[in-house]
Amino acid sequence: MKKNHMLVHVMLILGAVVMVVPFVWMILTSGKTLHESMMIPPTLWPKRFRWDNYSAVWAMLPFAKFYLNTLLLIVGRVFFSVATSAMAAYAAARLRFPGRNLFFSLVLIQMMIPSQIFITPQYMLAQKLGILDSTMGLILPGFVSAFGTFLLRQFFLKIPAELEESAVLDGASIWTIFFRIMLPLVRSGLIALGIFTALFAFKDLMWPLIATTSIEKTTLSAGLANLQGQYSTNYPQLMAGSLLAVWPMIVLFMIFQKKFIQGIATTGGKL
Repeated sequence: MKKNHMLVHVMLILGAVVMVVPFVWMILTSGKTLHESMMIPPTLWPKRFRWDNYSAVWAMLPFAKFYLNTLLLIVGRVFFSVATSAMAAYAAARLRFPGRNLFFSLVLIQMMIPSQIFITPQYMLAQKLGILDSTMGLILPGFVSAFGTFLLRQFFLKIPAELEESAVLDGASIWTIFFRIMLPLVRSGLIALGIFTALFAFKDLMWPLIATTSIEKTTLSAGLANLQGQYSTNYPQLMAGSLLAVWPMIVLFMIFQKKFIQGIATTGGKL
């Protein structure tokens, strides 16, 4: 058993190193000169850490607006995704109505289709609604979530039916049962969905590039694309901008680390 545990720890350490090395390389490259970043063979440590790369990137791009747009994007998508997914999942798991299985089958089919296929209809819808190049246009793809509906349905299915029957005998309506009984019991699932939605929204690149035309309305991920040159790229400034973009999520993870791990761990566990 000890040998097996040692092997597991070795594999976990190797996996952690593989995942941390790119982040460390990003930090070190952000302090290099352009010549140092392009040397062959590559150098690990800069001769002198260049803090001016950060000031140059900050002056080049409106990071304050990037932070605000990204925050609004995350909050909007988390709110709408969790709200609509919870209602749809509850209906698919606990209510009896004609076409329920067909409804849930359509949800599963949507999960099997690549998200890129929906970009054209989403763009046309945003154009018809007049919300292109706006915060609401960025939030649009996150109004509903097939993954969230599927995830929360599994949590609702684990709740004993006796709780609903007792509430109905006491005269509770469907909305009362949903808000006062069901939602508190699937809190871990709501947290997990919120975490996943926030991560997906933060790293979304394609839709912000398509839906926004002015740099003041775009997000951190899409804003960093402006540092990628057509023929040449200043990699130290690009890495400095990347670090400025990811530090809020790192801080949030350190603060809510227990909730983050608990939310993901309970997605496949019992209530």
